[in-house]
Amino acid sequence: MTDKNIPRAILLFSCPDSKGIVAEVTHFISVYGGNITDSNQHNDSETNTFFMRVAWDISDFDIPRDKITQAFEPIAIKYNMDWRIEFSDRKTRMAIFVSKFDHCLYDILLRNKEGEIDADIAMILSNHKDAEPIAEYFDIPFYYFPVKRENKTELEKEEISLLKKNNIDLVVLARYMQILSPEFVKEFRNKIINIHHSFLPAFAGAKPYHKAFERGVKIIGATSHYVTEDLDEGPIIEQDVVRVSHKDGIPDLIRKGRDIEKLVLSRALKLHIDHRILVFRNRTVVFD
Repeated sequence: MTDKNIPRAILLFSCPDSKGIVAEVTHFISVYGGNITDSNQHNDSETNTFFMRVAWDISDFDIPRDKITQAFEPIAIKYNMDWRIEFSDRKTRMAIFVSKFDHCLYDILLRNKEGEIDADIAMILSNHKDAEPIAEYFDIPFYYFPVKRENKTELEKEEISLLKKNNIDLVVLARYMQILSPEFVKEFRNKIINIHHSFLPAFAGAKPYHKAFERGVKIIGATSHYVTEDLDEGPIIEQDVVRVSHKDGIPDLIRKGRDIEKLVLSRALKLHIDHRILVFRNRTVVFD
């Protein structure tokens, strides 16, 4: 098991597959005194694309952490990589957007308190005031933006400014019942994570659990994904399902649905803040 207190660099990349990639990457790490603590790779034969995540201990690494990206760049150029380097000891700064449903919000806050979701929750934003007492209890700044059709553009600009001013790395839509504009999404590409039930597109709109109950569904689930301009069609990070039966009423479906939403969203957030996801086209490669 990797010691969380040991600072690690984490390299993630995708590139056209060719010989020698792994050898060159691992040589770069070892020649400068790095010790690899975790390594995963995947080859997509359909697109001839190679994906890799490798983490290494930088306690005795010869290259200063602020120079590692510059030092690795020639290799990245050589193999035409889409790449980034993250550091395990830098906490992700998170902003949570929520409306009236607070089950996902509570779950994130409690998991954060226990250290399971190890991020810096910098703020909670909402188009309602219902979550303000929750923010106060957890001592997190709360911002109220009463977004409506007529003021959406103006308020989104204020939200974007606030997020940038506070160096937010990740926006979490914890059952935020507003559609973000393409302009907002563009500002935080692959940095907005949403959660929704998996009845779409069959039971879209209001009261999906009521509609599912009427149809006698046997499985309900949840999907967590990165947000794109196409509503609910972004790269999927995590999904799960739970079985229901004729014995379950509408309240049971709603309860089970909320439970699975919390679980799936928490998994997706942990994968993101642990830097285990690469986005490729409209899909994700999620490393164990």
